[in-house]
Amino acid sequence: MSDDSNHLRRALTAAHLYYVQLRTMDAIAAELGTSRSTVSRLLSFARAEGIVEVRVRSPLDAPGLVETQLRRQFGVRAQVIPVPESVSDLERLDRVAQGAAQLLDELIVSDLVVGIAWGSTLAAIARRLTPKRVHGTTFVQLNGSGNVKTSGITYASELLSRFSTAYGGDAEQFPVPAFFDDPETRRALWRERSTRRILDIQSRMGLVLFSVGAFRAEVPSRVHAGDYLEPADLEQLKAERVVGDVATVFYRANGSTEGIALNERGSGPSFDLLRAVPRRCCIVTGEAKIPSLRGALAAGLITDLVIDERTARAMVDGREAA
Repeated sequence: MSDDSNHLRRALTAAHLYYVQLRTMDAIAAELGTSRSTVSRLLSFARAEGIVEVRVRSPLDAPGLVETQLRRQFGVRAQVIPVPESVSDLERLDRVAQGAAQLLDELIVSDLVVGIAWGSTLAAIARRLTPKRVHGTTFVQLNGSGNVKTSGITYASELLSRFSTAYGGDAEQFPVPAFFDDPETRRALWRERSTRRILDIQSRMGLVLFSVGAFRAEVPSRVHAGDYLEPADLEQLKAERVVGDVATVFYRANGSTEGIALNERGSGPSFDLLRAVPRRCCIVTGEAKIPSLRGALAAGLITDLVIDERTARAMVDGREAA
């Protein structure tokens, strides 16, 4: 047996004795014939490798009650992250990202195609991933990231790389603009074999990860604050009663996309394609995203929701952003 395998086995044994059998570190050290400090290092290694997952729940299980209400009202599996009222918006995002990263440890398995929508939320999650080895898993970019100031390749590549490195999978970029100038250009490029290859990978997705874009989010949506939309685009979206987007596909409060001109030039996946994916995990923080989240739910885009407790309570109480 290799040294790495032996170390992994000892860490697994120590973790089982400590967390399942509730043995003391001194007792584990005696059983393994080692020191107490070595047991501590083995337990730290077990947590870092994802052998052990620690979750903390409120004694009153208040988040659990809200999760049940979200499931009953919206038909989604929900994970509500408790966040103190005093923390900043960035800290709230970071804590929800940590919770989402824990959930992904369960959702991401071998032989899976995972669609990734780029943005501030997914970038925060990517920095919090716990390494877990899977086999035959592919991470594919859902929508283009280029605009008139940047190709977006470096940004998208870093995001996909964090996922593929954490899970030992393959990364497939989608090196096209977020929005084309002319719908005909998009249609022509979609006929190219190199583009069709990425679209074919997307058609086999078993899991998609995304947030919802909003025009007044506490942490600005990257598509709305990163030179992707011209003032004329924003005026047109307002006139068309758009409340948000998923992977640069815009929609109204009722979830409809028909007649929204910018979608004809966008590179994001159709909602029909997304709805065909078995697991569709949306990660949201902040009350300003509530109208956009409601629209995405109305469109039937979400099966799994990770959300901060304050926003979740506003959702079940029927409150909108102030």
